[in-house]
Amino acid sequence: MSPATILIVLFFFLPVIVTIWISMTDMSVATFGNYKLIGFANYARMIRSQWTPKILKNTAFYVTATLCFFNVGMALFLSLLTTQYIDKKSATLFRTLWLLPRITPSVIYALLWIYATENPPYGILNQLLTPFGVEPRNWMMKAPWVVIILANGFVGASFGMIIFTSAIESILPDYLMAAKVDGASTLQTIRYIILPMIKWPILFVLSYQTLSLLASYEYILLLTNGGPGFYTTEVWSLYAFHRALSNYFGNVQFGYGAALAAVLVVIGIIVSVIYLRVFKFGELVAEPKIEVL
Repeated sequence: MSPATILIVLFFFLPVIVTIWISMTDMSVATFGNYKLIGFANYARMIRSQWTPKILKNTAFYVTATLCFFNVGMALFLSLLTTQYIDKKSATLFRTLWLLPRITPSVIYALLWIYATENPPYGILNQLLTPFGVEPRNWMMKAPWVVIILANGFVGASFGMIIFTSAIESILPDYLMAAKVDGASTLQTIRYIILPMIKWPILFVLSYQTLSLLASYEYILLLTNGGPGFYTTEVWSLYAFHRALSNYFGNVQFGYGAALAAVLVVIGIIVSVIYLRVFKFGELVAEPKIEVL
Protein backbone atom coordinates (compact mmCIF):
# COMPACT_ATOMS: atom_id res chain seq x y z
CA MET A 1 0.00 0.00 0.00
CA SER A 2 2.98 2.34 0.45
CA PRO A 3 3.40 3.47 -3.20
CA ALA A 4 -0.32 4.23 -3.53
CA THR A 5 -0.37 6.01 -0.16
CA ILE A 6 2.62 8.16 -1.13
CA LEU A 7 0.99 9.12 -4.43
CA ILE A 8 -2.29 10.04 -2.72
CA VAL A 9 -0.51 12.16 -0.11
CA LEU A 10 1.68 13.94 -2.69
CA PHE A 11 -0.94 14.56 -5.38
CA PHE A 12 -4.16 14.86 -3.35
CA PHE A 13 -3.77 15.76 0.32
CA LEU A 14 -0.81 18.13 -0.02
CA PRO A 15 -2.38 20.12 -2.90
CA VAL A 16 -5.59 20.47 -0.88
CA ILE A 17 -3.62 21.76 2.13
CA VAL A 18 -1.66 24.18 -0.06
CA THR A 19 -4.88 25.39 -1.70
CA ILE A 20 -6.51 26.05 1.68
CA TRP A 21 -3.38 27.89 2.90
CA ILE A 22 -3.27 30.09 -0.23
CA SER A 23 -6.98 30.83 0.24
CA MET A 24 -6.08 32.42 3.58
CA THR A 25 -3.79 34.96 1.89
CA ASP A 26 -4.16 37.98 -0.38
CA MET A 27 -1.76 36.42 -2.90
CA SER A 28 -2.07 37.90 -6.39
CA VAL A 29 0.17 39.18 -9.15
CA ALA A 30 0.37 42.54 -7.37
CA THR A 31 1.21 41.07 -3.94
CA PHE A 32 3.05 37.89 -4.94
CA GLY A 33 6.37 38.96 -3.38
CA ASN A 34 4.75 40.46 -0.31
CA TYR A 35 1.49 38.67 0.38
CA LYS A 36 -0.17 38.59 3.80
CA LEU A 37 -2.35 36.18 5.74
CA ILE A 38 -5.89 37.56 5.80
CA GLY A 39 -7.79 34.66 7.41
CA PHE A 40 -11.27 34.07 6.02
CA ALA A 41 -11.50 37.41 4.20
CA ASN A 42 -11.64 35.72 0.77
CA TYR A 43 -14.52 33.51 1.93
CA ALA A 44 -16.37 36.53 3.35
CA ARG A 45 -15.86 38.33 0.05
CA MET A 46 -17.26 35.28 -1.75
CA ILE A 47 -20.41 35.33 0.38
CA ARG A 48 -20.91 39.07 -0.19
CA SER A 49 -20.41 38.84 -3.96
CA GLN A 50 -23.56 39.51 -5.98
CA TRP A 51 -22.44 36.90 -8.53
CA THR A 52 -22.10 33.96 -6.14
CA PRO A 53 -25.83 32.96 -6.22
CA LYS A 54 -25.93 33.14 -10.04
CA ILE A 55 -22.79 31.04 -10.47
CA LEU A 56 -24.01 28.49 -7.91
CA LYS A 57 -27.31 28.26 -9.79
CA ASN A 58 -25.47 27.83 -13.11
CA THR A 59 -23.31 25.08 -11.61
CA ALA A 60 -26.27 23.21 -10.11
CA PHE A 61 -28.19 23.38 -13.39
CA TYR A 62 -25.21 22.31 -15.50
CA VAL A 63 -24.29 19.34 -13.27
CA THR A 64 -27.87 18.14 -12.73
CA ALA A 65 -28.98 18.41 -16.36
CA THR A 66 -25.85 16.83 -17.85
CA LEU A 67 -25.80 14.09 -15.21
CA CYS A 68 -29.48 13.11 -15.42
CA PHE A 69 -29.98 13.34 -19.18
CA PHE A 70 -26.62 12.05 -20.42
CA ASN A 71 -23.82 10.94 -18.08
CA VAL A 72 -26.10 8.55 -16.18
CA GLY A 73 -29.49 8.60 -17.89
CA MET A 74 -28.37 8.28 -21.52
CA ALA A 75 -25.48 5.97 -20.52
CA LEU A 76 -27.86 3.58 -18.78
CA PHE A 77 -30.32 3.72 -21.69
CA LEU A 78 -27.59 2.95 -24.25
CA SER A 79 -26.19 0.08 -22.21
CA LEU A 80 -29.63 -1.48 -21.80
CA LEU A 81 -30.44 -0.91 -25.47
CA THR A 82 -27.25 -2.54 -26.72
CA THR A 83 -27.42 -5.51 -24.34
CA GLN A 84 -31.14 -6.30 -24.46
CA TYR A 85 -32.48 -5.23 -27.85
CA ILE A 86 -29.58 -5.24 -30.37
CA ASP A 87 -27.48 -8.14 -31.58
CA LYS A 88 -23.92 -8.30 -30.28
CA LYS A 89 -22.05 -7.25 -33.44
CA SER A 90 -24.29 -4.25 -34.10
CA ALA A 91 -24.11 -3.28 -30.43
CA THR A 92 -20.29 -3.37 -30.47
CA LEU A 93 -20.20 -1.17 -33.59
CA PHE A 94 -22.69 1.27 -32.06
CA ARG A 95 -20.69 1.61 -28.82
CA THR A 96 -17.48 2.08 -30.78
CA LEU A 97 -18.99 4.93 -32.80
CA TRP A 98 -20.32 6.55 -29.62
CA LEU A 99 -16.75 6.64 -28.25
CA LEU A 100 -15.55 8.88 -31.10
CA PRO A 101 -16.32 12.20 -29.29
CA ARG A 102 -14.32 11.02 -26.26
CA ILE A 103 -11.19 10.24 -28.28
CA THR A 104 -11.47 13.42 -30.38
CA PRO A 105 -9.15 16.25 -29.20
CA SER A 106 -11.12 18.75 -27.12
CA VAL A 107 -10.36 21.79 -29.28
CA ILE A 108 -11.39 20.00 -32.49
CA TYR A 109 -14.55 18.67 -30.83
CA ALA A 110 -15.48 22.15 -29.61
CA LEU A 111 -14.82 23.67 -33.04
CA LEU A 112 -17.15 21.10 -34.62
CA TRP A 113 -19.94 22.26 -32.28
CA ILE A 114 -19.18 25.92 -33.02
CA TYR A 115 -19.35 25.29 -36.78
CA ALA A 116 -22.51 23.18 -36.42
CA THR A 117 -24.33 25.95 -34.51
CA GLU A 118 -23.19 28.87 -36.70
CA ASN A 119 -25.46 31.61 -38.00
CA PRO A 120 -27.80 30.55 -40.82
CA PRO A 121 -27.37 29.42 -43.49
CA TYR A 122 -23.98 27.95 -42.54
CA GLY A 123 -24.67 25.92 -39.40
CA ILE A 124 -25.54 22.32 -40.19
CA LEU A 125 -27.92 22.27 -37.20
CA ASN A 126 -30.07 24.94 -38.85
CA GLN A 127 -30.01 23.03 -42.14
CA LEU A 128 -31.28 19.91 -40.38
CA LEU A 129 -33.97 21.62 -38.28
CA THR A 130 -35.36 24.18 -40.76
CA PRO A 131 -37.39 21.56 -42.74
CA PHE A 132 -39.17 20.72 -39.45
CA GLY A 133 -40.30 24.32 -38.95
CA VAL A 134 -37.62 25.36 -36.48
CA GLU A 135 -36.57 28.98 -37.02
CA PRO A 136 -32.88 29.33 -37.98
CA ARG A 137 -30.73 30.96 -35.30
CA ASN A 138 -27.25 31.13 -33.85
CA TRP A 139 -27.69 28.38 -31.27
CA MET A 140 -24.54 29.29 -29.36
CA MET A 141 -25.95 32.76 -28.71
CA LYS A 142 -29.63 31.92 -28.32
CA ALA A 143 -29.40 28.61 -26.42
CA PRO A 144 -25.85 28.29 -25.04
CA TRP A 145 -26.82 25.86 -22.27
CA VAL A 146 -28.37 23.45 -24.78
CA VAL A 147 -25.13 23.37 -26.78
CA ILE A 148 -22.95 23.01 -23.68
CA ILE A 149 -25.02 20.18 -22.19
CA LEU A 150 -25.17 18.33 -25.52
CA ALA A 151 -21.43 18.72 -26.12
CA ASN A 152 -20.57 17.50 -22.62
CA GLY A 153 -23.28 14.86 -22.63
CA PHE A 154 -22.16 13.00 -25.73
CA VAL A 155 -18.69 12.67 -24.22
CA GLY A 156 -19.86 11.87 -20.69
CA ALA A 157 -22.40 9.23 -21.70
CA SER A 158 -19.69 7.04 -23.23
CA PHE A 159 -17.97 6.48 -19.86
CA GLY A 160 -21.13 5.32 -18.11
CA MET A 161 -22.14 3.27 -21.14
CA ILE A 162 -18.94 1.21 -20.90
CA ILE A 163 -19.27 0.68 -17.13
CA PHE A 164 -22.97 -0.22 -17.25
CA THR A 165 -22.54 -2.52 -20.25
CA SER A 166 -19.77 -4.43 -18.49
CA ALA A 167 -21.87 -4.71 -15.33
CA ILE A 168 -24.96 -5.94 -17.20
CA GLU A 169 -23.01 -8.51 -19.21
CA SER A 170 -21.42 -9.84 -16.01
CA ILE A 171 -24.82 -10.78 -14.54
CA LEU A 172 -25.22 -14.55 -14.46
CA PRO A 173 -27.45 -15.68 -17.35
CA ASP A 174 -29.28 -17.98 -14.92
CA TYR A 175 -31.07 -14.99 -13.36
CA LEU A 176 -32.23 -13.68 -16.73
CA MET A 177 -33.29 -17.12 -17.94
CA ALA A 178 -35.22 -17.74 -14.72
CA ALA A 179 -37.05 -14.45 -15.22
CA LYS A 180 -38.02 -15.46 -18.76
CA VAL A 181 -39.24 -18.85 -17.54
CA ASP A 182 -41.41 -17.06 -14.97
CA GLY A 183 -42.94 -14.97 -17.76
CA ALA A 184 -41.25 -11.66 -17.02
CA SER A 185 -41.15 -9.12 -19.85
CA THR A 186 -37.96 -7.34 -20.86
CA LEU A 187 -38.97 -4.22 -18.93
CA GLN A 188 -39.77 -6.28 -15.83
CA THR A 189 -36.41 -8.04 -16.12
CA ILE A 190 -34.66 -4.68 -16.31
CA ARG A 191 -36.58 -3.27 -13.34
CA TYR A 192 -36.46 -6.24 -10.97
CA ILE A 193 -33.27 -8.07 -12.01
CA ILE A 194 -30.78 -5.86 -13.84
CA LEU A 195 -31.12 -2.50 -12.08
CA PRO A 196 -30.94 -3.90 -8.52
CA MET A 197 -27.86 -5.93 -9.46
CA ILE A 198 -25.92 -2.96 -10.85
CA LYS A 199 -26.46 -0.57 -7.92
CA TRP A 200 -22.72 -0.49 -7.28
CA PRO A 201 -21.79 0.58 -10.85
CA ILE A 202 -24.60 3.17 -10.79
CA LEU A 203 -23.25 4.61 -7.52
CA PHE A 204 -19.72 4.71 -8.93
CA VAL A 205 -20.72 6.42 -12.20
CA LEU A 206 -23.03 8.85 -10.40
CA SER A 207 -20.36 9.86 -7.87
CA TYR A 208 -17.48 9.99 -10.34
CA GLN A 209 -19.38 11.94 -12.98
CA THR A 210 -20.79 14.40 -10.42
CA LEU A 211 -17.31 15.20 -9.14
CA SER A 212 -16.02 15.36 -12.71
CA LEU A 213 -18.73 17.82 -13.78
CA LEU A 214 -18.21 19.97 -10.68
CA ALA A 215 -14.51 20.31 -11.47
CA SER A 216 -14.69 20.45 -15.28
CA TYR A 217 -14.94 23.60 -17.35
CA GLU A 218 -12.96 22.60 -20.46
CA TYR A 219 -15.80 22.56 -22.99
CA ILE A 220 -17.53 25.60 -21.48
CA LEU A 221 -14.25 27.52 -21.76
CA LEU A 222 -13.81 26.47 -25.39
CA LEU A 223 -17.44 27.00 -26.44
CA THR A 224 -18.59 30.14 -24.61
CA ASN A 225 -15.90 31.11 -22.06
CA GLY A 226 -18.73 31.76 -19.59
CA GLY A 227 -20.79 33.87 -21.98
CA PRO A 228 -22.53 35.02 -24.01
CA GLY A 229 -22.93 38.15 -21.95
CA PHE A 230 -21.96 38.42 -18.31
CA TYR A 231 -21.65 35.08 -16.44
CA THR A 232 -24.43 33.50 -18.53
CA THR A 233 -22.78 30.06 -18.56
CA GLU A 234 -20.10 30.66 -15.92
CA VAL A 235 -19.83 27.68 -13.53
CA TRP A 236 -17.96 27.54 -10.22
CA SER A 237 -14.81 25.81 -11.53
CA LEU A 238 -14.55 28.19 -14.52
CA TYR A 239 -15.08 31.16 -12.19
CA ALA A 240 -12.20 29.93 -10.01
CA PHE A 241 -10.01 29.54 -13.11
CA HIS A 242 -10.81 33.04 -14.34
CA ARG A 243 -10.10 34.59 -10.95
CA ALA A 244 -6.91 32.66 -10.25
CA LEU A 245 -5.31 32.29 -13.67
CA SER A 246 -7.09 34.25 -16.40
CA ASN A 247 -8.15 37.74 -15.32
CA TYR A 248 -8.67 40.25 -18.11
CA PHE A 249 -7.44 43.07 -15.88
CA GLY A 250 -4.02 41.44 -15.43
CA ASN A 251 -4.14 41.12 -11.62
CA VAL A 252 -4.94 37.42 -11.22
CA GLN A 253 -6.06 36.70 -7.66
CA PHE A 254 -4.49 33.45 -6.49
CA GLY A 255 -5.92 33.73 -2.97
CA TYR A 256 -9.50 34.30 -4.04
CA GLY A 257 -9.29 31.62 -6.73
CA ALA A 258 -7.93 29.15 -4.15
CA ALA A 259 -10.84 29.97 -1.84
CA LEU A 260 -13.28 29.21 -4.65
CA ALA A 261 -11.50 25.90 -5.31
CA ALA A 262 -11.58 24.99 -1.62
CA VAL A 263 -15.34 25.54 -1.51
CA LEU A 264 -15.71 23.30 -4.56
CA VAL A 265 -13.85 20.51 -2.70
CA VAL A 266 -16.25 20.85 0.24
CA ILE A 267 -19.27 20.73 -2.10
CA GLY A 268 -17.89 17.56 -3.71
CA ILE A 269 -17.41 15.88 -0.31
CA ILE A 270 -20.96 16.76 0.79
CA VAL A 271 -22.48 15.42 -2.44
CA SER A 272 -20.44 12.21 -2.18
CA VAL A 273 -21.59 11.59 1.38
CA ILE A 274 -25.22 12.10 0.31
CA TYR A 275 -24.79 9.55 -2.49
CA LEU A 276 -23.26 7.02 -0.08
CA ARG A 277 -26.22 7.44 2.29
CA VAL A 278 -28.86 7.22 -0.44
CA PHE A 279 -27.36 4.07 -1.98
CA LYS A 280 -26.72 2.54 1.49
CA PHE A 281 -23.01 2.10 0.90
CA GLY A 282 -22.62 0.09 4.12
CA GLU A 283 -24.94 -2.60 2.82
CA LEU A 284 -23.17 -2.75 -0.54
CA VAL A 285 -19.81 -3.52 1.06
CA ALA A 286 -21.15 -5.73 3.88
CA GLU A 287 -20.27 -9.40 4.14
CA PRO A 288 -22.78 -11.69 2.32
CA LYS A 289 -25.43 -13.17 4.57
CA ILE A 290 -25.03 -16.62 2.98
CA GLU A 291 -21.83 -18.45 3.82
CA VAL A 292 -20.05 -20.09 0.92
CA LEU A 293 -18.23 -23.29 1.95
